[in-house]
Amino acid sequence: MLKKTPKSARAHAQNKAPRRSAADPRPGFTIDVLSREDAAKFASSLVSLVPPQPPTPRLRLIEGNSTHRKQYPMTTGLLDYFPDALAAVSEVSFKGNQKHNPGEPMHHARGKSMDHADCILRHLTERGGFDGDIRHTAALAWRALALLQEELETELGLPLPRGARV
Repeated sequence: MLKKTPKSARAHAQNKAPRRSAADPRPGFTIDVLSREDAAKFASSLVSLVPPQPPTPRLRLIEGNSTHRKQYPMTTGLLDYFPDALAAVSEVSFKGNQKHNPGEPMHHARGKSMDHADCILRHLTERGGFDGDIRHTAALAWRALALLQEELETELGLPLPRGARV
């Protein structure tokens, strides 16, 4: 910053010790040199001007090295725990595909029936019973998985799974 005021007068007016400055080739001018602390404050003020970057897209939640992937034991920690419940949920997928996408290969049509939270509560109130030939609890589990999948995709920047279509 260029100033015409002499350094000692500036320091006296601000009641501070004079700042270091470098001589400007033009007579009567000085260039203030920021201290490390002032430079850090200035740099941090610029950070708030930079818009936040979206999360780096990931391929799936369980990508990464083998140590990381072992924290998600999908067979021994899911399929082996709930084989019949998962079969019932997959039946909901099959019958839902017949209803929403007749004659098409299996896929989750994301644009159809997106009110997962409301449906979860409806199926929960009727748990233990059936909605046609589908268990309400199986439909609840399917809706809970759909809701969780969409939350993870949004939060982590994940792409659509191969079985989903917009």
